[in-house]
Amino acid sequence: MSPFSRFALYFAEVARCGSLRRAAEKLHISASAINRQILQAEEAFGIPLFERLPEGLRMTTAGELLYSDILRWQREFRLSRQKFDELQGLKRGTVSAGMVQALSEGAVAGAFSAIVDDYPWLELELSVADSRSLSQRIRGAELDFGLILDPEGQAGLDVIAFAELEMGVIMPVDCPLAGAENLALGELSGERHILPGAPLIVHERVAMLYRHHDFAPGNAITCNDIRMIKSLIRQGSGVCILSLLDVLEEVKAGQLAFVPLRGQRLRPLTLALCIAPARQLSRPARVVIQRMSEVIEGLAP
Repeated sequence: MSPFSRFALYFAEVARCGSLRRAAEKLHISASAINRQILQAEEAFGIPLFERLPEGLRMTTAGELLYSDILRWQREFRLSRQKFDELQGLKRGTVSAGMVQALSEGAVAGAFSAIVDDYPWLELELSVADSRSLSQRIRGAELDFGLILDPEGQAGLDVIAFAELEMGVIMPVDCPLAGAENLALGELSGERHILPGAPLIVHERVAMLYRHHDFAPGNAITCNDIRMIKSLIRQGSGVCILSLLDVLEEVKAGQLAFVPLRGQRLRPLTLALCIAPARQLSRPARVVIQRMSEVIEGLAP
């Protein structure tokens, strides 16, 4: 097991927090993803690493031994990586990356912050734009890589990592429907609807869903800005069908509720890390892409 593995990261955070939920909030991933990694490790080791208590998780003796080893391995690995970088002359470099607006807060922003902490010599050039604009800049070699939505609609890109995030109904946390396990579109007939407008990536697929069910809500609000839509929902102005990606941070913070759609032909939204097929990447770019790929793949529930 390497000190930079996903399991080691998850295990160490749970050990520090004593809670799957708190660890998930800090790592910006789902508690189920962390629990799955821990259960798989316990099965592989043949010994429990945590005691499951009503108030949270407590390390067993085996868990405490493993936690101590992981901390030591991580310290040693950081020193080794510094020596590797010195051997390869990796002491300066510029990496350019683009991302959609939905990623400007949360796990992705946190990952970029961690990268510059680990590599203080690195220059990062970050751009926020829509997927189509980013795709053009990636193909034109203006960006080393981009984090875009629905890459199958953007030709001429190689997908390095991706996560599929389901579509659902966004509503205030105090809405009577917020506690539902899932919802059908017909169950929203009594709500005022906020419709995502063009050029939002979800606009066309949400419009197709309404047309398929011949559902035309009255007094609807149409808005083409995700931030405004979320603000309207928080103020109780209506509900909206969006991707979990659009509200990931607000849902984790308890500011908005997300309920998956039931029995709908509404494919999930795909977030992908993409590069140009013939792009010759610098070593700093490859290092950043590897780190960001792990973050993207950890976003899916």
